[in-house]
Amino acid sequence: MRYNHLVKIAGFSVLLFLMVLTANQTIAQVSLSGEIRPRTELSHGYKSLATENQDASIVTTQRTRLNFQYKSANVLTKVALQDVRLWGGQAQLTGNENYAVSIHEAWAEVFLLPAFSFRAGRQELNYDDQRILGAVNWVQQARSHDLLLFKYEKAISLHVGIAHHESGSLTDNIYSGSDAYKNLQFIWLNRKWNKNSLSLIFLNNGVPVTNGTEQKVNYSQTSGAHFTSAIKALSISSNLYFQSGKAVSGKDISALNFLIEAGGKLSEKNLLTAGFEYLSGTDYSETTKMKSFTPLYGTNHKFNGAMDYFYVGNHLGSVGLQDIYLKYDYKQEKLSANAELHYFASAAGITASAKKYLGTELDLSASWSINPEAKLTVGWSVMFADDSMVLLKGGNTKTFSNWAFLMLTVAPNFL
Repeated sequence: MRYNHLVKIAGFSVLLFLMVLTANQTIAQVSLSGEIRPRTELSHGYKSLATENQDASIVTTQRTRLNFQYKSANVLTKVALQDVRLWGGQAQLTGNENYAVSIHEAWAEVFLLPAFSFRAGRQELNYDDQRILGAVNWVQQARSHDLLLFKYEKAISLHVGIAHHESGSLTDNIYSGSDAYKNLQFIWLNRKWNKNSLSLIFLNNGVPVTNGTEQKVNYSQTSGAHFTSAIKALSISSNLYFQSGKAVSGKDISALNFLIEAGGKLSEKNLLTAGFEYLSGTDYSETTKMKSFTPLYGTNHKFNGAMDYFYVGNHLGSVGLQDIYLKYDYKQEKLSANAELHYFASAAGITASAKKYLGTELDLSASWSINPEAKLTVGWSVMFADDSMVLLKGGNTKTFSNWAFLMLTVAPNFL
């Protein structure tokens, strides 16, 4: 009898909870989701050419996230807890650790009017094709910013972001933290019509330069446009960005980034895309100006090859890049496959006698959706480098430089 009584109480409690939750859905929406993403990578020439006696390495990293989101008519909030670790990086018997779990996102958005809101806190920034501002989701830790964002969303979307960082001392305004900038402001404007989209962006990036006890800020400006259009089965995408201002070194910046891409459906499941991207560089004989374009805070892994030889924490302030590429995509219900071929050349002179051709990279990948909450992705890439790549990256052209990965992504919805 006592057992049956407890069962009735438990059943009534669950029913009451569901009734309250259902009633609350009319006022607010609550979601609780997660992500567990282990990835094993084999590397023998990743980011730079392998040396003659270099052994291949196999490492496994894992990203674990817990995402909580709340939305009502007045506010939208999100908190994303994140743990990124290397398998075998800590002892099996481990106690509490400092910074074992970090906050990837923690922001609140307040709606002042139906079309106007502001968002404050740590947040991802994803704009257009993510060449200038992106979350870098491929990287296990990804990227997020501490800033204030004003948003206007109607026929035209207008976003204004403002960030200012200091080290926390009330006696000065010095910033000696680990972030890439002390001050950042950007304006993003987007207009969509028919099957066209045009975005304009202006970004003012302030990097601290400390000399003794004094600190000044060198500002660089990135401005430009991103355009996409679709005509029946053909899609077109283009970027044009200019950079000016002062580099950390104090040199004047004069740099350019241009991209043109066209894709066409061969059938409902097959897509072929061809493109060209140019990022200006500083010639070996240039001494007065910085002519190297910097993609700043973009998702650079999605550009210029999966082996990350360019602009993924490297190749900055260098000779730039010309990337001619061809992509093939196949998609069906649960399976997708991708093949990319990149022809790389420098944009500026490496030496008086070096050729601009750097190498050719082949990237192959495939994904299988095991079920709606689990996906398996595999990839393999190989770099066929020329001697000019050795001048930039070191290593040996006679070694077999390749990289492969196997990644499982599980994204459960708890609530």
